[in-house]
Amino acid sequence: MSVQQILKPVGNLDKNKTVVLCVGSRLKGDDAAGCIVCDLLKGRMNIEVIDAGIVPENFIGQIIKKTPQNVIIIDAVDFSAPAGSVKLFDPSQAESFSISTHSVSLKLLCDCIGSETICRFFLIGIQPAQTDFNSSLSAEAQAAAEAVADELIKIFG
Repeated sequence: MSVQQILKPVGNLDKNKTVVLCVGSRLKGDDAAGCIVCDLLKGRMNIEVIDAGIVPENFIGQIIKKTPQNVIIIDAVDFSAPAGSVKLFDPSQAESFSISTHSVSLKLLCDCIGSETICRFFLIGIQPAQTDFNSSLSAEAQAAAEAVADELIKIFG
């Protein structure tokens, strides 16, 4: 399935009421995929794009102030697929994923934001190949990050 087909559910979202939250560690190989998407999106879309790194909880207040209807979270997610695979999830499923670089779970993050706003959450997961400390971004994760960024720019640019 193409990234365009995978991201079809976010295709009709109001860009004036959408925030993109990119999560990951630039020090842990493919865990940087969300950060790479952020780099590719910055300045190319007229919506709020946040590089939250490994501390997405630090941006809860900023997101709530925007009163979004939609929050799109982009992160490396181990969902047991080939490296570089992309999948759209409901973040309430995030508890079942192997995500270890964040101090707060994505589900709890969504619960905190959702307690102050009425919005929908979408998690774009990129399957990592490697997340070892000081490892490089794999070609598969780089290609997936580029494909996700390109599609989001088509949708919201």
